[in-house]
Amino acid sequence: MPWAAVIGSPISHSLSPLLHRAAWDSLGLGPEWEYLRVEQTAQTLPGFMASLREGFVGLSVTMPCKQVVAPLLDAIDPLAQAVGSVNTVVPAGPVLTGFNTDVHGVVRALTEARGAAGLGRVRSAVILGARATASSALAALGSMHAEHVSVVARHFAGPGTVATAATRLGVDIEMVPWGRSDAVHEVISRADVLVSTLPAGAADDLARTLVPRVDQVLLDVVYSPLDTALVRTWRDHGAPVAHGLEMLLHQAVLQVRLMTGRDPDIAHMRRVLEQAVARGA
Repeated sequence: MPWAAVIGSPISHSLSPLLHRAAWDSLGLGPEWEYLRVEQTAQTLPGFMASLREGFVGLSVTMPCKQVVAPLLDAIDPLAQAVGSVNTVVPAGPVLTGFNTDVHGVVRALTEARGAAGLGRVRSAVILGARATASSALAALGSMHAEHVSVVARHFAGPGTVATAATRLGVDIEMVPWGRSDAVHEVISRADVLVSTLPAGAADDLARTLVPRVDQVLLDVVYSPLDTALVRTWRDHGAPVAHGLEMLLHQAVLQVRLMTGRDPDIAHMRRVLEQAVARGA
């Protein structure tokens, strides 16, 4: 029986099963296709990866497994290697390959929001946070030809940080310490795009001090809750928001393509996602 799963911890809130089931339905794949939630930590992951059962077609990978899964794979796509973050695992016979679809999700979410607002290319951007998702955001902004990217974080050191990804990607970044309030406000004030990769609540105090421009796009990757303090600030000032749900949707679309070799119905996936969110799923 074909099966896939989302792995990470905590995993009970994940909307990946919903999105993949909707995609499979749009492709006419039967109910025998199964998509699971599997709680995995950095400690339990090696045993799980060594025991993948017959019928496995792919994994969606969330924290804390996006970086620790890489050494357990046979091959890693160059983009995922450069970013230092794997969020998708696909088998080709016995060979397990890691991919990163978060980059695609960020690009699509920002492109659609800026296009809807009648805005052109991204010249400058600010990323809040410095871990795996921030590295994906950096790669996305690089592919969008952003000329200047600032990263605001408490810590920049370490092999899994955006600073290391920037070196591999060949992208120059300005590193702004979180505690330097004046500098943080300055780089945000001149940015075309603000991408927050921080956990829910972590940017609330900052959000209350910001006054976004009407041509300044926010992407907050948090989608639970939907209305973060940053999202409310942007909407209160009439500024465009690229929602984390759109990033989630588009990264899942590419995952489905990698796992099945087919293109799902994005509109159907979006409807199912929006209905689930509306009823609090």
